[in-house]
Amino acid sequence: MSINTLLGVIFGMVMVIGSIGLATSNFLVFWDSASIVLVLGGTIASTFISYEARYVLLAIRDGLFRTLMVQRVGRNILNFEVGRIIRWGYVVQAKGPLALEQEVRKIKSEDAFVGFGVELLITGYTGKEVREIMMNAVESTFDRSVVQSDILKYMASTAPAFGMIGTVIGLVVMLEQLGGDPTKMGPAMAVALLTTLYGVLLARLVFLPGATKIRQREEIRRFRNYLIAEGLGLLADRKNPRMIQDTMNSFLDPAIHFDIDQQLRSRQAGAAAGGGAARSRG
Repeated sequence: MSINTLLGVIFGMVMVIGSIGLATSNFLVFWDSASIVLVLGGTIASTFISYEARYVLLAIRDGLFRTLMVQRVGRNILNFEVGRIIRWGYVVQAKGPLALEQEVRKIKSEDAFVGFGVELLITGYTGKEVREIMMNAVESTFDRSVVQSDILKYMASTAPAFGMIGTVIGLVVMLEQLGGDPTKMGPAMAVALLTTLYGVLLARLVFLPGATKIRQREEIRRFRNYLIAEGLGLLADRKNPRMIQDTMNSFLDPAIHFDIDQQLRSRQAGAAAGGGAARSRG
């Protein structure tokens, strides 16, 4: 569960409810079923007309729900990816690309993108060819993944429009009552204003934040995939591990650069500590 997303949703709702509470003690005055049906139903109907049903359902069911989950690709993951490519660099340097064949079976079940890239490496493509194929895979994966973001962004632009439609309906009803019972003007005006309120709230607190977060996460994933594509291209060119390290580190924030020497020192210190403990027990 993404705590910051959940806190953001809760904080937003508290601000809205708190503002209502400061203005009136009658919270029911801000509830109107007809307005909710018009705004939410109209937005969903328009989205189904504009996009294929499968993608709309994915955007509503998986897209919005996914924003509440923790992002899997973080800064530490990028450092890990560099370390993994460097480790493979030592293997390829000693035994050739075919030595990674066993890695493919395990990786493909965990990460299809990396598994595909290692298969290209084993097949014997040049570094340039690996980069070109992987770059195509990066962009096509990104384009497919942001469809949900585009749908939610469309819903964010449509909800206020249906809010305005509700406002027009409410005003027409109110004007129609001018020559009759004036007590019916209040409910009609409430519908007119509440539909606009619901439309804006749905757009700015649900649909647009969801679309923005999905796209940001996919951009982070695309960056990570570009990093891997570059590393696999260097492996295909049989570059030495230190060059792989420096090239891949050039993509990253200096705070998370991978350091081969530091890793070696840590391993040696761990081995020395383990040996000392074994001698003391002996």
